[in-house]
Amino acid sequence: MKKQFFKKTMLVLTLFMLSSNAINAAVSLPSFFTDNMVLQQKSAVPFWGESDAKSVTITTSWDKKTYTSKVVNGKWNVVLKTPVYGGPFTITINDGAVKTLNNILIGEVWLCSGQSNMEMPLEGWGKIDNYKEEIANANYPQIRLLQAEHIESTLPLSTLKVQHDGWNVCSPKTIADFSATAYFFARKIYKEKKIPIGLIHSSWGGTLIEAWTSSGALSTIHDFDAQIQAMKSEVDANALLKKYNADMAVWEKKVSDSDKGFGAGKAIWAASNFDDSSWETMKLPSFFDSNGLGNFDGIVWFRKKVTLTANDTDFTLSYFADDDDMIWVNGNYIGETKGYNVERHYTIPAKFLKKGENTITIRVFDGAGNGGVYGDENFILKSAKQSIPLAGNWKYKIGADIKDLPVRPYLAQGQNRPSAIYNAMIAPLRDYKIKGVIWYQGESNAERAYQYQTLFPLLINDWRDQFKDKNLPFFFVQLANYKQQKQEPGDSDWAELREAQFKTLKVSNTGMAVTTDIGNGEDIHPKNKQDVGGRLANIALAKVYNVKIDYSGPLYKSYTIKGNTVILDFDFNKNIKARDDTLKGFSIAGSDQKFYWAEAKIVNGKVEVHSEKVPNPVAVRYNWADNPDGNLTNASGLPASSFRTDVWAGITQEKK
Repeated sequence: MKKQFFKKTMLVLTLFMLSSNAINAAVSLPSFFTDNMVLQQKSAVPFWGESDAKSVTITTSWDKKTYTSKVVNGKWNVVLKTPVYGGPFTITINDGAVKTLNNILIGEVWLCSGQSNMEMPLEGWGKIDNYKEEIANANYPQIRLLQAEHIESTLPLSTLKVQHDGWNVCSPKTIADFSATAYFFARKIYKEKKIPIGLIHSSWGGTLIEAWTSSGALSTIHDFDAQIQAMKSEVDANALLKKYNADMAVWEKKVSDSDKGFGAGKAIWAASNFDDSSWETMKLPSFFDSNGLGNFDGIVWFRKKVTLTANDTDFTLSYFADDDDMIWVNGNYIGETKGYNVERHYTIPAKFLKKGENTITIRVFDGAGNGGVYGDENFILKSAKQSIPLAGNWKYKIGADIKDLPVRPYLAQGQNRPSAIYNAMIAPLRDYKIKGVIWYQGESNAERAYQYQTLFPLLINDWRDQFKDKNLPFFFVQLANYKQQKQEPGDSDWAELREAQFKTLKVSNTGMAVTTDIGNGEDIHPKNKQDVGGRLANIALAKVYNVKIDYSGPLYKSYTIKGNTVILDFDFNKNIKARDDTLKGFSIAGSDQKFYWAEAKIVNGKVEVHSEKVPNPVAVRYNWADNPDGNLTNASGLPASSFRTDVWAGITQEKK
């Protein structure tokens, strides 16, 4: 009996010790090492984690090879050798407790980044063209998806925060909230090459390129030294904020003084007895940029009369405004809100209302892009007893044009602080082996387009340094056409941003998808993401996967002048032609720098441009506008990039 008791005691003790060791040695992996992941084929792939054990063994099923790593200060790492694409495979990690990652594919990993047009999902707020059909047909188990969370940080992080517990298999259940551009990029490559594709989607709407760039790279150009130092020092941060607040106070006073709706500090256009009979009308909710005001930025006042059957209770009103708003009822100030993406919720006290006719006044300030009062059926003035729809015609009048105002002070905050997004959403991925990058960003930097000529190549080379690949493929989308079309040639910050992107093609192993033919003048987020992803995929197929495919429209190369004609030569000029019967989109200028629309024709594979108004031309521009309509193309059917032959100072050259 004693012998049996001793054996049982030893068995229990052994099981306890094994259990205890397993608990203490629980392996921990980064958020991107999960089931369903894709590892880069034919590569030396770093693989790492944490453990309380003394050593860890890793076994890969594709070659049945076992790697051993000592655990130093709780961390371990190995380098896995990956074969040509295939799968599914497993990776088993043993540090006393066994953890197995399943359904792993070996293939091609692409990092997809930028701002809202890269972030734009198939469904959700995106609702791209034919989104229901696209989602229903998204059965591609060889495409895998990893979605990064929106996180910013003052210092580089080692951990990436992700959604959905890591990698997911592409299916109708998983694709709806994923980047549409990234998905269509992967789908086309997969259909052509049948190689598994892993998409790491790390983008954030409304963000600036400097936020995606490391502080080390930014410090080499000195444009953001004060902001970077402020991220490191509370004293410097407070000083920067104090200066910004002081500058804003001065600026807001100048705005108020220039606003015709105010007089002697009072909102004269909000008075209930103010005569607005001469004002024009506009339907709300809507953006005023697409309702008669073109590309206007500044202050617009709106007024509407409503009739109440009683005023014995408070009313509420909700809507969105872009960017900032103030509201009055019968001349009584109700409140104000700042922020283009913040829903307003105002309570209107019964004491400010009256039975019968009442006047609602909304003042909107828009600093850039779309502006106005926007929303949906919730644009209703309501109480417990009454509900009055406000959608429909409103009187409106411009209070001030931003062109007449001084430049608004700017303080990078939150995610838009230099390097803040890089630190949290790119830095943790530096050791994850990738094939290349696709990038769609620039709208938020358009006001500083000239600076983008420096910032964009800086980011590309910075990421190549961080990912330890000097030739990392980097393919990007040139800004689409947007805003109201202009009748005459003129300046354009969006054209200058496209120029900065075009010039970045001088960086090796880059490619640009031109999209000025598939944008939407009234929507900064065009719904056709199928062609955007497809054009990026064409570049990758040609440059990375050695597929013979046309991937670029004509790209301006050089010019000569003969008499009154400018002769333009292009790269990618095979079967260069007009998409329609007659070339359009060209303007020409003499030494006075005054541009006129020009006649253009194709002669021997080149474009000849002239105008009777410019007998001695010195410069030509093509598609130099926010929303151009040029039609130059080639055998590919893809649009030519906008360009200019001159180097005259643009409207963004002095802005930093």
